Amino acid sequence: MRAMSAMPSLQSWTLAQQISICEIPAPPFKEQARAAEFQRRLIALGYRDARIDTEGNVIATIGDGKGPVVILAGHLDTVFPEGTDVRTTRTGDRVAGPGIGDDCRGLAVVLTLARVLKEQRVTPRGTVHLVGNVGEEGPGDLRGVRHLLTKEFPGKVNYFISVDGAGDGRIVSRAVGSHRYTVAFKGPGGHSYGAFGMANPMHAMGRAIAKIGDLRVPSNPRTTFNVGIVRGGTSVNTITPLAEMEVDMRSESPEALAAVDAQIRAAIAAGVVEELARWPNSRAAITVTYDTIGIRPTGGQSDDAPIVQTAWAAIEALGWLPSTSASSTDANLPIAMGIPAITINGGGRSTGAHGTEEAYTETPDSYKGPQLALLLIAALAGIAR
Repeated sequence: MRAMSAMPSLQSWTLAQQISICEIPAPPFKEQARAAEFQRRLIALGYRDARIDTEGNVIATIGDGKGPVVILAGHLDTVFPEGTDVRTTRTGDRVAGPGIGDDCRGLAVVLTLARVLKEQRVTPRGTVHLVGNVGEEGPGDLRGVRHLLTKEFPGKVNYFISVDGAGDGRIVSRAVGSHRYTVAFKGPGGHSYGAFGMANPMHAMGRAIAKIGDLRVPSNPRTTFNVGIVRGGTSVNTITPLAEMEVDMRSESPEALAAVDAQIRAAIAAGVVEELARWPNSRAAITVTYDTIGIRPTGGQSDDAPIVQTAWAAIEALGWLPSTSASSTDANLPIAMGIPAITINGGGRSTGAHGTEEAYTETPDSYKGPQLALLLIAALAGIAR
């Protein structure tokens, strides 16, 4: 196929797209600048209909509409807060910078596929939506894909493919679900000396965290928990009226996820009871509230599922070694909705995802990432010409 043969010569172009788009900040809920540039590049490649929907996703469409509908997406957002220095540094084939692999590589693969389809005059038989979506990372709670599947194309998507990060033959075919909460401990507060003996929301939170740290969870299905952020207090000599923590729990199993959720809630309640018992003469109540950060559904597909087998065969055809795994990606939602969906890698290698020292290394066969995307589009949507 002409299009496949065109990919190797575009490897340096793909990397240039990856680097330049990564130097545009895209913190959670503030992906607008990167989205506008991604749209501009798609228009420059010949997709005059490229648009930004009401949620902030960039969408370009190609195909004759006489076959299946496929979404191929890379996510625009990063985990890094506003103000993070997103400049990259390059040393030979290694490029370092926040988000360079996750998911600037995926965006570069989408752009390369978009270019090759136009330049080689390849028209899918079905409809292919090439997407840069918002809201994949934690705070976004899959808002971009949720909008695509429930508002833009409800009931109209046959296959969903996410390109997320670098790497070769791994197929994410199972969805690791998550429950994430901000838990607030509240009380009247007071002076640390004058009101000493009052039940303390910060101490109650500390007791709860200690109990959470002692929880036992199954290793199969793998289930995890974490208290990732704690905050609160007004001064060193104040019994704070508010203490907060952010809690994350994950599992492939909805039953195990529900169970660890219940364990954590029980640990929090026990922490409050212990703090109140410690100060029996205190008449100050401590209340606990939960604010949902995000709920990601679980789900999975058999290795025999057609979309998984298609990806497996395509990876083998490229000379890579295929494998299946579970992770938390944009594919979670379509998998949970019963839409065949996978997440694939974009070629090359990366390390340090979600850290400011994140790095991507170009490999001689990095072009196989865009080739894999092309093979999947050809197999799932078909080729009209």
